[in-house]
Amino acid sequence: MEDHAPDREQALLARARGGDAAAFEALIIEHYPYIFRVAYRWLAHESDAEDVTQTVCMRLPEAIRSFDGRAAFTSWLYRVTLNAVRDLQRSRQRQGRLADAVAVLAEDCRPPEQEDALHVADIWRAVRALPEKQRDAVMLVHAEGLSQAEAARIMGCKEVTVAWHIHRARKTLRGVL
Repeated sequence: MEDHAPDREQALLARARGGDAAAFEALIIEHYPYIFRVAYRWLAHESDAEDVTQTVCMRLPEAIRSFDGRAAFTSWLYRVTLNAVRDLQRSRQRQGRLADAVAVLAEDCRPPEQEDALHVADIWRAVRALPEKQRDAVMLVHAEGLSQAEAARIMGCKEVTVAWHIHRARKTLRGVL
């Protein structure tokens, strides 16, 4: 059955791009957890990730028409989700409230016995504070487990550029952590 999954997804995509509401709903149901996981990984706050996930789902009926099939649907969906994350972050910055500040407040409420989890949270908080290209490269490769080639496609750059951004991020993080 796994061999048919890409064919099924391609058929759903074709129908959804043609305006088939049932096919679109099936795609949303199938990919909603993925969208949420990506948003949560970037924002580290459940309600913000839920907001981004809802935004992506509302934008998809129009945006799906731009999916040309050159990349995997999940790669394209990752990019759409990342754009929505950035929109939220820019909105928060304009309002003077950074999404990371909310995440820090939420994490401070954890019981002290979760020191290891807090250390990991500190590391990811430092990663989210990196310059945009470095942060993107680290998140895509280390948080999402993508290859540098896949990260390069999502970031719209060469694989060697992704490697360079990761190298620069490591140097920066060594100084911070």
